[in-house]
Amino acid sequence: MNNQPTIAFDLDERFSQVQYLEVDADQSGQRIDNYLVARLKGVPRTHVYKLLRKGEVRVNKGRVKADYRLHAGDVVRLPPLKVAKKAPPKQLSQGLGRALEAAIIYEDDGLLVVNKPPGLAVHGGSGVDLGLIEALRQMRPDARYLELVHRLDRDTSGCIMIAKKRSYLRHLQQALRDKTAGRGGITKIYQALALGGWPKRVSRVSAPLLKLEQSGGLERIVKIHPEGKPSITEFSVVQRYRDYTLLEARPVTGRTHQIRVHAQFKQCPLLGDEKYGDDSANREAQKLGLKRHFLHASALMFVLPGASDVTRVEAPLSADLAGVLQLLEAQKLEG
Repeated sequence: MNNQPTIAFDLDERFSQVQYLEVDADQSGQRIDNYLVARLKGVPRTHVYKLLRKGEVRVNKGRVKADYRLHAGDVVRLPPLKVAKKAPPKQLSQGLGRALEAAIIYEDDGLLVVNKPPGLAVHGGSGVDLGLIEALRQMRPDARYLELVHRLDRDTSGCIMIAKKRSYLRHLQQALRDKTAGRGGITKIYQALALGGWPKRVSRVSAPLLKLEQSGGLERIVKIHPEGKPSITEFSVVQRYRDYTLLEARPVTGRTHQIRVHAQFKQCPLLGDEKYGDDSANREAQKLGLKRHFLHASALMFVLPGASDVTRVEAPLSADLAGVLQLLEAQKLEG
C-alpha cells in the first residue's frame, strides 16, 4: 500500500486544450526546445524533449527535432498538458513602482536601462518575493517581452539592461562576450570605494576566479584559484582619501563578484563588503552611514542593433554612497 502523501496543486487551465502558437519575427531563429521551455514554466526540460521525440509537439503539422530553429510564420502545436499553476507574485507596492519609474535612465523600442536601487534583487527566488524583473513586468503588463540582459548583485546599485525584444537580448548578450564598445561590445564602468591606498602601479588585475557554493547551494563564494576562469579587471584611481581610495573599475571579463575579489586580492577590499571585506573597517563604515558594499555600476557603453555609434548611459551615484563621499571630503589627498 502506498502511504506517500498526495501533493495537491492547481492546474493552469490555459494548457488543458490544444494550442496553436504562431512564431513572430522576434522569435525567429530560436531553437524549438528553448522556445518550449520558456513557455512551459514548471514542465521539466526532460518532458519537453519527450514531447518532441513522440511528435506530440509539431511545427507546421510536422515532426521536428529539438534543435529545429523556428522561422517567422511557423505554427507550433502544443498538446493538452498538465502544468501546475504558478503562485501569483507579490504585488508591486506603489512606492517601489514610483521609484523604479523614476530610475529608468534610458529607453527605446528594444531596451530599458534602469538605475537599480540597492537592496533590490534582480529577480525573485530563494527568500526574495519580488525582484526587479518581476516588478518591471507588473509595471508594464502590456509588454510582450522583458528579460534581463545581465545581472547585478542585490546590494550593487546602478546600470542594468533589460531587453524588450528577443533580438536585442541576443545582440546584447553576444556583445557582452566582446571586449570593447567600439567593436560592438559592451563596456561596464563601476565606482568602488576601497579600503587603504590602491597601489600606484596597479591598473590591471588578471587573476583566475573559481566560484564555489556553500550552505547547500544557497550562498556563493569566489576565490582566486589556478583552476578558476581567466578574469581581468582594469582599475584607475578617481580620488585618494586618508584611509580609502575611490576607484573606477572596468571588468573586461564578467565573472561573479569579480571586482570585489580582485580588489581584495590587492589588499584593498571594498568598503562595506561583508563577504570579502575587513570586518573592523566595515564597522567604521557604518558610522558613515554605509550599510552595504560601496559598488555602483555608474555607466554602460554599447552599440545597439543596426547602429554604428556607441551609446553611453550614466547612472547617478545613489544617495547612500554619495553621502559617504560627502563625509570624506575632509580626508581628500592630493595626487
